[in-house]
Amino acid sequence: MNTEDVIRTFVEYYEERGHHRISGSTLLPPPGDPVLFTTSGMHPLTPYLEGRPHELGRRLVNVQRCLRTTDLEEVGDPTHLTVFEMLGTWSLGDYEGPQSLDWGYGLLTEGFGVDPGLIHATVFGGDEQVGPDTAAEQMWQRHGVPVERTVEDNWWSNGPTGPCGPDSEIFIWTGDTPPQSTPTRDDRWVEVWNHVMMRHRRLPDGSLVPLPQRNVDTGLGLERLASLLQGKNSVFEGDVFTPWRRRVPGLWDLDEPSLRLVCDHLRSAVVVIGDGVRPGNTGRGYVLRRLVRRALTVLWRDDPSRQLGDLPAELVSHTLDHFRQTTDPDEVRRVLLDEERRFGGLLRRGRQVLARPRFQGTLDEEDLHYLHDTHGLPRELVLSLRPRPEPEISEMS
Repeated sequence: MNTEDVIRTFVEYYEERGHHRISGSTLLPPPGDPVLFTTSGMHPLTPYLEGRPHELGRRLVNVQRCLRTTDLEEVGDPTHLTVFEMLGTWSLGDYEGPQSLDWGYGLLTEGFGVDPGLIHATVFGGDEQVGPDTAAEQMWQRHGVPVERTVEDNWWSNGPTGPCGPDSEIFIWTGDTPPQSTPTRDDRWVEVWNHVMMRHRRLPDGSLVPLPQRNVDTGLGLERLASLLQGKNSVFEGDVFTPWRRRVPGLWDLDEPSLRLVCDHLRSAVVVIGDGVRPGNTGRGYVLRRLVRRALTVLWRDDPSRQLGDLPAELVSHTLDHFRQTTDPDEVRRVLLDEERRFGGLLRRGRQVLARPRFQGTLDEEDLHYLHDTHGLPRELVLSLRPRPEPEISEMS
C-alpha cells in the first residue's frame, strides 16, 4: 500500500462514518497563532475546538502538512522527519474518545491489515487534577489490546496555556521478535496515532476549566504508518523518499545518517519555499536558512566542491507535486542556489575572522556574541568551523 493508497483509505473510511473532508492548510499557521509553522492538524482548527461552529459540521477529516523544528536533532532516526504529513480526524462536540479509538482500531486492523497482536496502547493514568481515562482503557481491553498507563506522556497540550486533554496513543511493534515489554520500555514499539480527548483549557495559573464542548482530535503520522505497512525499517525507506534514494547516492557519496539528513532537509526546504517562505535572519526565514545550511554543512564536510546546482530537477518537482504546491520548480532552485552562494561567502569570511589571534584559544560567551553581532557568524557556524581537538593517546606502561 503506497502513501496515496493510505491517504485514500483513511479519508474514505471516515467519510463513510459521516466525516467531511476539509482542505489541509499550508505550513503557515493562521493569523494570530504564535507558532512559526503548523506543527499539527489542530492548529487551523483551534477556533472550532473552542466552540465556533464549523461550516462542514461536527465530524471532519483531513491531510495536513506539518513542520517541527523540535525534532531537528532526531532527524535521521527511523521515525522523525522535519516536514511530514498528518492524517487527522475531529469530533467537534460530537462523539467521545472510546468511539474514536474503536474506529481507529477497526481502520488499522481491517482497513490497513495490521495484525492485532502487534498493537499496544497507552492511556492517561490520572494526576492531581484529572482522573485516569478509564473509558479509553476499557475500550482497549474489550479489543484485547494491552494497555499501559502513563501521566505526562498521555497528556496533550499546545503550550503552557490553551486547549488540552488526556490522550491515548497507538503503537505498532517493529521488532524481529514477538512483541514484548511496553511502549515506555522498548522503542521497538513505534507510535503511529494519537487520539486526544480535548476537553479542557489550561489557564495561566495552571488550573483547568472545561472547554465549551468535549472534542476528539486525532493525528496519524502518514509517512510513519506508510513505511510500516510497506515493511520498511524507517520513514526514509518508504515510497515518498524513493526518488531521493534513487538519485542522491549516485550524486553524492554519503553515509546513511548523512544521506538521511541531506534528503530530509533539502526536501523540507523545497516544501517551505513552496509555501512562500524565503531565507532570512529571523522567524520562518531563519528556519529555512538553517535547514539549507545544515544540509550544506554535511555535504561540504567531506567535499567542498559539491553543489546544490547538481540536485536533479525531478526531485524538486516530485516534492512540490506530492505536497500539491504550485510554485515554479525553477524558482525553488533559484532560492536554494542563492542561499548556497550566501553561505559559501559566510564560510570564507568566517574562516578569515577565526584565524585572527584573538580567536585561537577557547571561545567564551562574549566571543560568540561578538562574532554574531559584529561579523554575522551564528554560534553553530562558529563551532562547526573550529578545529576539533585531536584525541589524546596515552602510552601504555
